[in-house]
Amino acid sequence: MVNEVAIDRLIDGVLEREGGFVDHPADKGGPTCFGITEAVARAHGYGGAMKQLPRDTAVSIYRRLYWMRPRFDEIAKHSTRIANELFDTGVNMGPAVAITFLQRALTALNRSGKDYPDLTPDGRIGAATLGALERFLAVRAKGIGETVLIRALEALQGERYLRLAERRPANEAFLYGWLANRIGD
Repeated sequence: MVNEVAIDRLIDGVLEREGGFVDHPADKGGPTCFGITEAVARAHGYGGAMKQLPRDTAVSIYRRLYWMRPRFDEIAKHSTRIANELFDTGVNMGPAVAITFLQRALTALNRSGKDYPDLTPDGRIGAATLGALERFLAVRAKGIGETVLIRALEALQGERYLRLAERRPANEAFLYGWLANRIGD
């Protein structure tokens, strides 16, 4: 199980990767600070200049929106490595996308439904997703199974980054960094 100190370290790592204030002209999300978009900051009560977004506000947003709300804390009860991977992907692509990757990967790895039923990739963690993860880890030897599942999650993430760059050439400005900093950490 992930304790508060571990969650704080996880969030610290995201804050370090995301950096401070950024207003890249190719970023459709607009100005960010610590990786938090202005729209997300405003939706959660921050009314000041994005350049001055307090670090503790960013930490609170990450904990609430990107860890607790998507239920990655529940995933961590089964595997902290997988929860950490989902958290980082969720920060960058949205928690529902990360959860959909998990659901797709678990379904692809269920040996045609022999280990557990196929999942509907709905982007929500519920009893079926948690049950499938628990069963996958039990059947596939936790350490090795975790590694294989993380590789599947990263493959889906990498494919999505490439697709984003292909569909919107302005995203090529971010592709190298995404691949360098978000996959294989």
